[in-house]
Amino acid sequence: MKTAALGERMTGKVSDFGPLFEYTVKLVFLTSFLELVLYRLVSRLGMHLSKMAADHPWITPTFTALTEVGTWLLNIVAVLLFLALTLTLINQWGRPNTSRFSKLGAVGTALLLLLTMVFLVVQPGMLGAIVYNGLTLLVLTMFVSEYVMTHREPAQRVLAVTYYLGVSGWLYYQIVSTTYSLMDAITAPPLVYESHRVGEALMVLASFFVFVAYGKSKSLSLRTKNRRQRNRAMWFWSTAGIIFSSLLVTDYVLDLYNPALASTIRQASQGIGWIFQFGMGYTFYLPFAVYVGGLLCWSYTVVKLLMIGRLAGYGIGLMFISGYALLFSNLTLMVVLGVMLLALDRVKPTAAESVPASAGSVMPESDGLLPGQA
Repeated sequence: MKTAALGERMTGKVSDFGPLFEYTVKLVFLTSFLELVLYRLVSRLGMHLSKMAADHPWITPTFTALTEVGTWLLNIVAVLLFLALTLTLINQWGRPNTSRFSKLGAVGTALLLLLTMVFLVVQPGMLGAIVYNGLTLLVLTMFVSEYVMTHREPAQRVLAVTYYLGVSGWLYYQIVSTTYSLMDAITAPPLVYESHRVGEALMVLASFFVFVAYGKSKSLSLRTKNRRQRNRAMWFWSTAGIIFSSLLVTDYVLDLYNPALASTIRQASQGIGWIFQFGMGYTFYLPFAVYVGGLLCWSYTVVKLLMIGRLAGYGIGLMFISGYALLFSNLTLMVVLGVMLLALDRVKPTAAESVPASAGSVMPESDGLLPGQA
C-alpha cells in the first residue's frame, strides 16, 4: 500500500476540469474532425471528381450536400473554439504557481480571440495578417517553452520542439511573404520556400515523435520478458516494417514490370496529394510512405490517449487536425488550443515529494512498552 501511494499518478485528464470543460473539449475535437473530413477533404475530393460527374449523376448532389454540412460544421467549430479557449484560459490562469510563460501565453491568446472578433467586422488586410500571425508565433513560443520546462522526458521535449519548428516554418512563410507584398518589394523574400518545405517535413516528423513520446507501451516493447507480449511486439513491428518498405519500393517495382499500372498509381497519389495540399497544406513532396507512417503513428497514439481520457490526446489531435497551412483563423485557434491542452497534461509529484521531510515516516514511531505491559 505504501509503494502504491508513492507511485506517480497522471493528472491532466479532461474530466479533472469540470463537466463544462470536458464536454466542450470533446465537442471541439469531434466537430473539428468531422469538419476536416467533410469540408476540407471531401469537398476537394468532389472538385477532383468533377470529370466523373457527367457519367455518374449522383456525384454532384452527394458532394454538394457533404460540403454544406462541412460549412455548417465550420461555424460550429468556430463557436466551440471560442468557448473552449475561454475555459482553458480560466483553468490556465487559476492554477497554483502559474509560470510567467503561461501568463504571457494566456494574455496573447486573449488578444488573439479579441483580434479574431475584430477581424470578423473589419477586414484585416495585409498588416492585420502580419500582426495576427506574429502574435500566434509568440503565443506558441510561450506555451511550448512552458511545456519544455515542465516535461522532463526527452521524447516529449523533442516532440514539442519539432512541432513548434514545423508550424513556425509556415508562420515565417506567411509573415515574410505578406511583409514583402505590403512593401511592394521586387526581390524575393529570403528563405520562404525553404522554410515552407522544411516546416512540412518537420510536421510529418513530429507525427512520428507523437508515438515515441505518448504511444509507446510495454505491450509493443521488444525488451519485455513476457513471451506473449514479445511475440505480439515482433508481429506488430515486422508487419509495420513490411508495409512501410513495400510502399517505398512499390513504385520502382511496378515501373519495371507494369509501367501503365505504375503511371495509374502515380496519378492516384498525385490526386491524394492535391486533396491534402488544399485541405491541410501538405504538398506530398516526400515519399508517400512517410506520410502514411506518420498518420498511423498519430492516429494510434491519439486513440490510445482518448481511451483513457488524457488531455494530451485531445491536444495532439487538434494540433494535427488543423493541418499545416493555417489559412483560416479557426485553424490557428485550433493549434493554440491544442498546444494549451498538451501543456496542461503533466505528471503529479510523487507522494514522497508532497510529504515534508520533517513529517517523518508514514506510521508514528512507538514510544516503547509502558511499565507493566507484557
